[in-house]
Formats: sequence, structure tokens, C-alpha cells
Amino acid sequence: MSEMFRSLRVRNYRLFASGQLVSLAGTWMQRTAQDWLVLRLSHNSGAAIGITTGLQFLPLLLFGLYGGVIADRFPKRKLLVGTQSFMALCALALGILDASGQVTLYEVYVLAFLLGVGTAVDNPVRQAFVSEMVGVRDVANAISLNSATFNTSRIIGPALAGVLIESVGTSVLFFCNAVSFFAVIAGLLLMREEELHSRARLKRAKGQLREGLRYVWSRKELLVPIFLVGVVGTFGLNFQVTLALMDKTVFHRGAAGYGFLTAIIALGSLAGALAGARRERPKIATLLATVVAFGAAEIACGLMPSYPLLALLLLPSGFFVISFSTAANSFVQLNSDGVMRGRVMGVYMLVFLGGTPLGAPVIGWLSQSYGARWGLIIGGLFSLGAGALAAGAIALHRRDKFGRARKSRAATARDAGNLPAPVPQDVQP
Repeated sequence: MSEMFRSLRVRNYRLFASGQLVSLAGTWMQRTAQDWLVLRLSHNSGAAIGITTGLQFLPLLLFGLYGGVIADRFPKRKLLVGTQSFMALCALALGILDASGQVTLYEVYVLAFLLGVGTAVDNPVRQAFVSEMVGVRDVANAISLNSATFNTSRIIGPALAGVLIESVGTSVLFFCNAVSFFAVIAGLLLMREEELHSRARLKRAKGQLREGLRYVWSRKELLVPIFLVGVVGTFGLNFQVTLALMDKTVFHRGAAGYGFLTAIIALGSLAGALAGARRERPKIATLLATVVAFGAAEIACGLMPSYPLLALLLLPSGFFVISFSTAANSFVQLNSDGVMRGRVMGVYMLVFLGGTPLGAPVIGWLSQSYGARWGLIIGGLFSLGAGALAAGAIALHRRDKFGRARKSRAATARDAGNLPAPVPQDVQP
């Protein structure tokens, strides 16, 4: 058990993780409240939720790669203090607008986009900062514990949000989120600089973004997990859209019902994160198995005939998707050079979250046009297909590699057979 939580022995990481637990609970409260606010302002439009989600992740698509360059250039702790402060201001602005009763759908769109701008820098910096807090040896464990923290917050946040929305409205939740960011900021400021495993920072020069892209493209072991997280992030992880619509239009529940579904998938995700904390170095087979299992579970969720059965199937869905994402994150970080890690994680986060502006509106439109169930089924089919495609590509690559190796050995043996017999050393000409 102690090995499962070994990263918590590091003081700097304990400060970070405890601040994250509070802040992320606030973030999930805001996400739940924001979805409900959009549904109210748009008269239950799935497309409107998809657009809001898409706008929140669009900056990752536009600026995510530059966020990775920034992560390699500047002190990560100071960057995180800045990004967390900016996102707190965005939450505060939305709370003030909502409390005034004058908020419109377009203002929600603008603030979702601005929040995404902060996230575009925050995400790659935060991901790369993990190794500076705990060192390379414990990266996989710390990433899994980060996911455990994230999903504990997903249980607490939506559950609280469902109760508070019914009793005090959505604006209070935006104010709560604004305050929660200061838990992370306090933890960052209390860290001991001398205990960080800091690396030499990248000096400003031309072509650093292209250098990062070439590095990722040249490393075939990085391409498979990045491809998989791109497909899953774009099409499979749209529960913010699909569950809100399933709850309200299929099963006719309220905000508390939506909060419960979000908490259930988070509970499964928490179990998956804790299981991943035992893993030292993830293997490519783990990525393939978990992405296929997630795709199958998401399809099954779309087919469930009742609310309790949907909630039940969300447990394995959460387990498998977090098992997959933590394994992919660890695999990419552990197979990247330290000086390139910020840019590699910029690419990783770009494809993982940057595809949401493309996928969320599409899934939202399909759910609205053909029924909320199809949003889940189509997302699962894409994830399942990506896993099968990646497995096939790896099998072909290994077969070709094995074939080339056999030909090389045969050629070596043939050449050796054609050489003249060596002359004994004791025989004089």
C-alpha cells in the first residue's frame, strides 16, 4: 500500500496534490453548473453544450504546441501561479455575470474560450512539472496519483454541484471555483525550490516548435499512444455533452441526477487511477487492451435501457478510460528526453484535449439529431476502432521487423559460407 502512494513522501508533491484536490473539486462544480446554465439559456440544446465545450478546448488546438515551448523555456512553478490566477479571474467573471441575472449564452462562450487560453499553457506546464517534483523514477506513480486526485474531485465536485444548483443556483458555484484556485497557488508558493529536480531551461531560438514536432515524429514509440489519445479525446471523452443529454432528455432527471452520473464515472476512474499507481512502467499492450475495453464499455452505456443500468456501466467505463490515459501519459513522459518533455507534452495535450473543439460539437449535434444514445455509441465505436487499428499496425511493424531480421541473419550466414577456409596459424606458406 505504501508503494502505491510513494510520491506523497515528497513534500513538494504533497503540497501540489492537496491544492489540486481542492481546486479540481471547484473546477468540476463549475463544469456541472456551466452545463446546466447553458441548457437553461439555450432551451436544452445539445449543440450549445457541444459548442461551449468546444470553445473551452479550442485554445488547446490553437496554442497548445506553444504552451509546450513555454513549458521548456520558463520556470514551471512561476508559470503555474500565473495560469491558475488567470483562470480564477475567469471563474469570478462568470459568477458575477450569472449573479446579476444578465448573463447570455454568448458571454458564456467568451469566458469558456478565455478559460481555455489559460488551460492551453497550464496543461503542458503542469504535466511536465510532475517529473521536477518527484524525479523520473516516480513519474508513473505521480501521474496515477494525479489522476486519482482528479477523479476524487470529479466525485466530490458534481455531487456538491447537483445539490447546490437546486438550492442556491449556479452563480455560487462559479464563485466557489474562483476561490478554490488559491489552494493550488498557496501550495506552489510554499514549495522548496532547492528540492525540485529542475532541468536546464531551453534558450529562446528559432525553430523550437518544429524541433519538437520532428522529435515526436521520429520516435515511433510515441506516435501510437499519441494517436490513441487523440481519437479517444476527440470522440470518446464527451461525457460532458452526452451524460447531460442522457440525464435530461432520455431519463428526465434533474441536476442532481446528472451530478450523480458524473460522480459514478469518476468513481470508476478513481479505481483505475489507483490500480495504475502500482504500475512501474506501462507497456504498449496495456494501452491497447484498455482503449478497446473502454470503447466496448461506452457502446454498452449507450444501449442501456434504464438510468440505474447506465450508472452501473459507467463504473467500468471510467475505470478503463483512466487506466488507458494514465498509462499513455506515463509512457510518453518516460520515453521522452527531459529537454524535450514540455514540447512533447504540448503535442500530447494538443491531440488529447485539442480534438474536443472538433468532436464535442459533432457529438452534440448527433445526439440532438438522432438521440443522446448515439453520442455514446459513436464515441465508443471510434475508440474501439482506434485500438484495433493501432494493434494491427504494431503487428505488421513487428512482422516486417522480424522478416528483415531473418533475412539479415540468412544473408550473414550465406556470406560466411562463401568465405574461404581460414589457414591454420601453424602452417607456413
